[in-house]
Amino acid sequence: MRIEYLGHAAFYVESDQAKILIDPFLIGSPSYDGYLDRFNDVDYIFVTHGHGDHIGDSVQIAKASGATIISNFEIVNHLGKFGVQCHAMHIGGRFKFPFGTVKMTPALHGSGIQTENGLITGGNPAGFVIELEGKKLYHAGDTGLTMDMKLLEIEDLDIAMLPIGGNFTMDIADALRAVTFIKPKKVIPMHYDTFDVIKAEPMTFVNGLEAGVEGIILKSGESYSL
Repeated sequence: MRIEYLGHAAFYVESDQAKILIDPFLIGSPSYDGYLDRFNDVDYIFVTHGHGDHIGDSVQIAKASGATIISNFEIVNHLGKFGVQCHAMHIGGRFKFPFGTVKMTPALHGSGIQTENGLITGGNPAGFVIELEGKKLYHAGDTGLTMDMKLLEIEDLDIAMLPIGGNFTMDIADALRAVTFIKPKKVIPMHYDTFDVIKAEPMTFVNGLEAGVEGIILKSGESYSL
C-alpha cells in the first residue's frame, strides 16, 4: 500500500483493493502543482467535512473517474446533485465496502458548504478509520483535541494523519496529546503551512512523539509505503 501526501489534508492511497483520495483540495492549493487527470482511475473519494479546502475537486474527479464519494449525509445530499455517485455515512457508522471496512469518527470543527447562494449546512465534521490490506489508517479531518480520540486506541491503528497547524485545528502540543490517546504505530502530520495562519514546524511535532511512535514527514508529492 502506498500513501502519497498531496499537501494540506489531501492524500492518495493506492492498494491492490482500491485507489482512494481523501479531501482532494488540489486545484487552487498552494501545496499541489499536479493535474487532476492523474486521478481519472480513482475508485473512492473521502470527504471529511464541507469546507472548500476539503471538498476541493471531489466532484470534478468523481465525474471523470466514476469514483464514489463517501461523506456524511448532508454533504452527500449536496454533492449528489452534481450527478456523481455517493455513499452517505454518519458519526459512529461502520460499513464494509468491497475494499475493506470504514468507520466514521467524530471531529470538532465546522462543516458549512459555501455555495453561490450562500452558506449551507454540511452536517457534522468527521474523520475516517479505513481498513484495507489488513492495515488501518486514520485520517482525523480537521479537528481539535477531543477525549473521543481515546476510543481509537482499541482500533490498533497502523498509521494516523493528524492536523498540527493550529488556529483552525489542533496545534503541535494538542496533536502530541492526541497521539498519546490514539496510540498509532506511525503518524503523518498534515494541515500545516498551506496558509500563513497555520504555519507549523513538523519536525518539532515528530521530535515530541512518545517512544515507539514513528513520525513521517512528507512533502507534497512524496509517498510512504505501508
